[in-house]
Amino acid sequence: MSFSTETKREICRKLSTREPLQYSELYAMLLLGREFSSKSIVFKTENEHTFSHFVFLINKLFKAKCEVVAPMKGDSGRNRSYIVRVISPERCRRIYEHYGHDDRDVTLRVNRANINDEEEQRAFIRGAFLACGSVTDPEKGYHLEFAVSYRNLCMDICRIVGEIQDFEITVRMLSRGGTYIDYIKDSEQITDLLTYMGAVTAAMNVMGTKALKEVRNAANRRANSEIANLQKTASASARQIKAIKKLKKNGRYNLLPDELRAVADIRYDYPELTLRELGAMLDPPISRSGVNHRLEKIIRLADEEDSGQKKDEG
Repeated sequence: MSFSTETKREICRKLSTREPLQYSELYAMLLLGREFSSKSIVFKTENEHTFSHFVFLINKLFKAKCEVVAPMKGDSGRNRSYIVRVISPERCRRIYEHYGHDDRDVTLRVNRANINDEEEQRAFIRGAFLACGSVTDPEKGYHLEFAVSYRNLCMDICRIVGEIQDFEITVRMLSRGGTYIDYIKDSEQITDLLTYMGAVTAAMNVMGTKALKEVRNAANRRANSEIANLQKTASASARQIKAIKKLKKNGRYNLLPDELRAVADIRYDYPELTLRELGAMLDPPISRSGVNHRLEKIIRLADEEDSGQKKDEG
């Protein structure tokens, strides 16, 4: 079961107890289903929980007889659709008019008279998400959207979600393949909206997944930093040992001052150690910067030897 499907199931389990809230929730599902007019009401969804929820509400609130077309048992194909059609044209007209719409409407818009308070607003948004919403599995990314067939209706949904008082939610809008999309990309805002709609478990999953990702990312950053430091240490150590070998080959190693030769001896014997670890092995111990200064001096002496040889050859 997808994360979005599980989220809708959680929302459907928490039925609004007050009838005005049920009317608001059903109103959003009617507007955003498939067809909503005085002559035809058709609701279509791929989610079986949303399908059952819609049938329950329209039967309870309007005693509407419906024709139900559901996927056949054993149909394992993806994107199966459940279709609910109100049979009686007279019942369609009654429902349409109940929500304040009539045949003079130029375009389908949200009648704000059906959303009288904050609780009805919450119920409406729940219904909108059930009808046309989806949310991405947080393991894959953070994205919640409402896919709407009409531009003006999409703008209405955008405004209503943006007006939520409890949370500050920024909704953006785009067009995709002839459909208009209201979407949210911020993980915290998605968590807030899921909580607002009653999908508390889904919200906790988003928060938990985000926290786990942050821990993983921090661990990866530390590991990458440690690898980079090891590579840097190995590269510097190889350069230092190369200089020491050069001085030994040319007989200048024994001419080094005691403090340089002491550092060179330890570096030669322990190529894997960091500068700080080398400094701790000296007697008396010296700082990391002190070890680095002495090793750089050894490298310069070896380079001077090369320069002197090239002059002699010239």
